[in-house]
Amino acid sequence: MAKVEVKQLLEAGVHFGHLTRKWNPNMAPYIYMERNGIHVINLYKTVAKMDEANEALSKIAASGRKILFVATKKQAKDIVAEKASNVNMPYITERWPGGMLTNFVTIRKAVKKMASIDRMKKDGTFNTLSKKERLQVDRLRAKLEKNLGSISEMTRLPGALFIVDTMREHIAVKEAQKLNIPIFAMVDTNSDPRDVDYLIPSNDDASKSIDIIMTQVTDAVAEGLAERKSEKSEATEGKKEKAPKKKETLDKPEPTPAKVDTKPTPVVDKVPNVTVDVEATKEAVKEDKKADSADSDDLTKIEGVGPKAAEALSNGGLNTFAKVAKADADKMKEILTEASSRMAHLDPTSWPKQAKMAADGKWDELKEWQDSVKGGVE
Repeated sequence: MAKVEVKQLLEAGVHFGHLTRKWNPNMAPYIYMERNGIHVINLYKTVAKMDEANEALSKIAASGRKILFVATKKQAKDIVAEKASNVNMPYITERWPGGMLTNFVTIRKAVKKMASIDRMKKDGTFNTLSKKERLQVDRLRAKLEKNLGSISEMTRLPGALFIVDTMREHIAVKEAQKLNIPIFAMVDTNSDPRDVDYLIPSNDDASKSIDIIMTQVTDAVAEGLAERKSEKSEATEGKKEKAPKKKETLDKPEPTPAKVDTKPTPVVDKVPNVTVDVEATKEAVKEDKKADSADSDDLTKIEGVGPKAAEALSNGGLNTFAKVAKADADKMKEILTEASSRMAHLDPTSWPKQAKMAADGKWDELKEWQDSVKGGVE
């Protein structure tokens, strides 16, 4: 992924903020100066924050979670729809349906309704309806396609939200905060950066500015998807290579027994002095810790566990599905609350149940369960 330069952002007008009288004081650290009654954004901080956001988005994409892009303003909707569809990610560009995240089960029912209408048209049931009924069904199908067609492939809650203009999409922000879903956003000088986990200070009104930021973001997502694809191909190749090796060991003749030395072993009179190498011991402990982190599971596959919650659980010793399955919900609640007060509202009651299914490899059963519940809460 080619890193964007400050000059490119300057040419795209990313530095233009809002009028000084409309500013949010919390954006002061990201404002460079004021000129002609307009705030100018510090583009060096924009580049730094963009790199941070892109790294996090790439990791989420590599983990297999979906990233939902939200932009309903006129100058952003076409750009976001194009860029998000290029990386096969869901997006909302018409209207944010209330309860899109907090009442996800009902939204999924509406999407399934769209699929059932398509089946009616294929099997001929649609033709048996009266002209008026066919017209009503067609109108319903068109309405559902307009509002929810872009999220038809999103069968579970997204791993993150990317929002253009948090002031306009304040309902989406509130729903994501309630479910502890990480929020990435283009934040202008009139918005509150405290509502966002990963902000990119930038002009969220100009189409050129939105285009250049979205290009960088979707490139990072594409990089994460490519990394996931390569890991899968390496895993399948590794399995293929291991299979013939087992066959070879079966074909080998049995080794001849070695001659047994009947000579008596000498008795050691004195135990030799053993010196402990402290530095070598420390290195061994470090290696063990590295091995533990390598053996950890992707806990974000549990519904309700975001990247920050997964990190907190791993730091608390619950870094695998098997450990979470045996853990007590109250203990997990304590770990999350100690890590961050923002995670105090999380309900880990169903996490051991989900982790047990994941540990047993029952992914289809886990997916079916996650689709049937509301935000991972039964």
